[in-house]
Amino acid sequence: MNKNDIFFSTSPWGWKELTKLLLLILLIVPIFIEYLLKGYLKDAFQNDLYAGTLIGLIMAIIFMIGLYSVALKPNKLSWQEVGLKRFSRNYWLPIIGWSFGLIVISVVLVIVMEFLLGVGPENSKSDSLQFRITPLNFLIAFVSAAIISPIYEEIFYRGFLYRFFRGKFGIALSMFLSSFIFMIVHIPTFNTLPVNFISGMLFAWTYEKSGSIVPAILIHGIFNGIAIILTSLG
Repeated sequence: MNKNDIFFSTSPWGWKELTKLLLLILLIVPIFIEYLLKGYLKDAFQNDLYAGTLIGLIMAIIFMIGLYSVALKPNKLSWQEVGLKRFSRNYWLPIIGWSFGLIVISVVLVIVMEFLLGVGPENSKSDSLQFRITPLNFLIAFVSAAIISPIYEEIFYRGFLYRFFRGKFGIALSMFLSSFIFMIVHIPTFNTLPVNFISGMLFAWTYEKSGSIVPAILIHGIFNGIAIILTSLG
């Protein structure tokens, strides 16, 4: 058994911590932040991009405070327990390979969805960015998608959620469960759900193999950053 197997074989958290944090991300945040507050901000800004970016920042803060308050501080644990630690330099090549592999997979999924279901890749954020493309708008979208979202989403969905399931159910089921939850929290952006699920599986796999959440953050950030660039050019 290698050090990664030892790290993942047990989880320092119980069902109580999981229940509290799932209530936070599946009930409290969607109702009070993504619905009520976002509706107010959209009316205030008259811009989906600005409202969505601010909501993303607020969610990042809530997720990290919630994770620290529920899972780390009460158990006297450090952020290393959710994967924030160094990884082997040999893993840089897989990071590059998986980044571009994910781009290819996502393009194929988008083409298949558009061909079979007539569902295109556009959503309110991408439409807002393309409609009002300015250097400031591009910078806001890029920082939100390529930096803020990858950090807090990987720490929570893989660092905490995948590790919790991994300590109880093994690799395959844990990858599926954490990726499925990662997918459903992106509703109602239905056109991205298949990509969300596949990327969640890939991010969990890189966490499993590297023992660090940082490679998943980097792949996530590269993928989202390229998506923002392509959206802006489109």
